[in-house]
Amino acid sequence: MRNLIRFHIFLLLSLGVLSCKQTPSQGNSEKQDQEKKAAANEEAQGNKEAYLFVYFEGTGKGELQEQLRFAVSADAQNWKALNNNQPIISSDRISNSGGIRDPHILRNNDEFFMVATDMFTVKNGWGSNPGIVLMRSKNLTDWKTNAIDFRKEYPKTFKNVKWVWAPQTFYDKDKDKYLVYFTIRFSGQDNLDFYSAYANKGFSGFESEPTLMFRAKYGAIDGDIIYKDSLYHFFYKGNTKNEKGEEIKNGIQQAVSKSLEGPWKEDFKYLDSYADTNTVVEGSSVFKLNNSDEYILMYDLYSSGRYEFQRSKDLFHFSEETESFTKDFFPRHGSVIGITKEEAKRLDKKWGGVPKELLNEEE
Repeated sequence: MRNLIRFHIFLLLSLGVLSCKQTPSQGNSEKQDQEKKAAANEEAQGNKEAYLFVYFEGTGKGELQEQLRFAVSADAQNWKALNNNQPIISSDRISNSGGIRDPHILRNNDEFFMVATDMFTVKNGWGSNPGIVLMRSKNLTDWKTNAIDFRKEYPKTFKNVKWVWAPQTFYDKDKDKYLVYFTIRFSGQDNLDFYSAYANKGFSGFESEPTLMFRAKYGAIDGDIIYKDSLYHFFYKGNTKNEKGEEIKNGIQQAVSKSLEGPWKEDFKYLDSYADTNTVVEGSSVFKLNNSDEYILMYDLYSSGRYEFQRSKDLFHFSEETESFTKDFFPRHGSVIGITKEEAKRLDKKWGGVPKELLNEEE
């Protein structure tokens, strides 16, 4: 009997040891997969020779403005609209409202992810909007799309939501997931807070109900997260209020954190060159220049019909003098990614309009 008990104890211990040995192996395998994805993404980033600007239009017929458009540039400063500045996808095909605003594009491992505000102000005004649009593509020309109506999907928490604005996507490499974040305002409240949720595997919805991500002291809109030197930089349009709660200043600010989960430390300094003037800006977006250590902070001067930018190498200090884009369109709140020449040619084949220098085989 004792021998039998000893045998069982030995067997259990052996199984325990085997189980312990499997866990590190599985962990190493997952880590290797993440490292391979990171290496592939880094290699892809090094091949960029052009830029893609996604935006909605600020001029022309009202019913055609809140539509998704593309433009391409060889140098991120001189831009040409694709498809004669006509929509590349009709908003009534991809949204619940019939319009989209504030499109944001992300690339990762040669896949592309877009999100946009589901809102058609020409038809429905500014009273409220139902949610956001999610889009995914492997080639920039064919897109799978889905619209999320927050009141219907999450009635318990968001039945009184008024605005779901300016969504963006950030790839969380630690979790190998895509975090979608956006500004929320509820009816009867003044707060403008950032909420977030991880997208599901198909990028057609969320894994779970969105939760509060960050609450700026005076509220904020148009968030944009950039990771650099072990810090997450959260750019947004913020403001300053006096003792009476009246807004006395607004412009582009940022908060930083060592984790996407926070806490976020606000820096109340204004980064844009117009904060001390009567010129207002919004819709800031930061992108890194191809094969460079320089970043571009661009923003929408929506009341004056201009789009300008400033430069930085550390994301804390920006050039004081603004620069302007040369373009044949009038963009509103959009975003930019780097693309390859092959991708530029693919876009030209689909819609036309890509600058000739990107189509020249000799270059």
